[in-house]
Amino acid sequence: MRGRGFSDAPAALTGARRILLVRLDNIGDVVLLSPAIAAIRQACPDAELTLLASPAGALAAPLLPAIDHVIEHRASWQQLDPGAVEASTERALIEQLRAEAFDAAIIFTSFSQTPVAAAYACYLAGIPLRAAFNGDAFSGELITHAVSSAEAPEHQAERAAFLVEELGLPVSDTRLRLAVPRAARAEADDALSTVGIGPLASYLAIVPGASASARRYSAERFAEVARDHARRGEHVVVVGSARETSLVEETTARAGDGVAGLAGRTSVPALAALIQRARLVVANNSLALHLADAFGTPVVSTYAGTDPASYWGPRRAPHRLITAPADCAPCFRITCNRGHECLDIPAHSVVAAGMELLEPVGAGSGEGTSE
Repeated sequence: MRGRGFSDAPAALTGARRILLVRLDNIGDVVLLSPAIAAIRQACPDAELTLLASPAGALAAPLLPAIDHVIEHRASWQQLDPGAVEASTERALIEQLRAEAFDAAIIFTSFSQTPVAAAYACYLAGIPLRAAFNGDAFSGELITHAVSSAEAPEHQAERAAFLVEELGLPVSDTRLRLAVPRAARAEADDALSTVGIGPLASYLAIVPGASASARRYSAERFAEVARDHARRGEHVVVVGSARETSLVEETTARAGDGVAGLAGRTSVPALAALIQRARLVVANNSLALHLADAFGTPVVSTYAGTDPASYWGPRRAPHRLITAPADCAPCFRITCNRGHECLDIPAHSVVAAGMELLEPVGAGSGEGTSE
């Protein structure tokens, strides 16, 4: 073992009947957890797995058949706005976790997050085994099984899998592992039918949203991309969540005839079904990029310089990641104060990248490039 304090880890996890898996940030982060979850399920087939996730992250749970239950929680330590969560909410979580009588908690975090707050909640709830990345930082009794991330891979899906391996559980495959429910496929087909796309028709999906505004390519340029593909005879749909309605409507309106909008008309599982079926996806560094990678759908990403591609980029799907040089990259920012220099990408470059992937040879290569 490369971590610290793991001589009894395999035995401890083998005996765990109720395991809590903690990931309290965005939907895409939960999707990237899928290889680790699949490995835990394979190693502990009779254990009950509960996902503790943010309200947003919980929306991905239907795509993870290994998960038995979900607890939704807006954690104070994940909020950007002071006062967004009251202390009573955290006390209620601790009581709920105590009542569930979990045997173990595995706390998953990104490279920039601390697991200490979540570990403290699990400690107060009486969960005896609390595993997490904690480097060489001192956390007292809060983390019973602390793994150093010094040797962990950069990619966040592989990072989570590394934590599981360090707990003594084998991980045979780090590809994203998602299953789309049949009802979600029907929901996606119904949504497409409302804009004239039948069950056998092909289409391109444009997804202009991203949880962080610093990672969003402009609606005007997304519209140019959509319009160009539509003029080439492609069905084009612009997709987004309910809170992205204005963004989708602006993109669709700017694109003009031949481009349809599906703002807020699909659940997260239905979005996954829609992306799985698409000929091509054009998206930011966002949930849509991860879903395309999970299903091997060719994807062009206007990939902001906020984060290195080695952390979040696709590893399976044929792809093109396009970014503009910026001396501030990587900035790891949620908002941009420099005019989105890293996303100053001409629409024709995005279209050209998509056309490369739509060619039979390119789409079958499975190779990705960055520009």
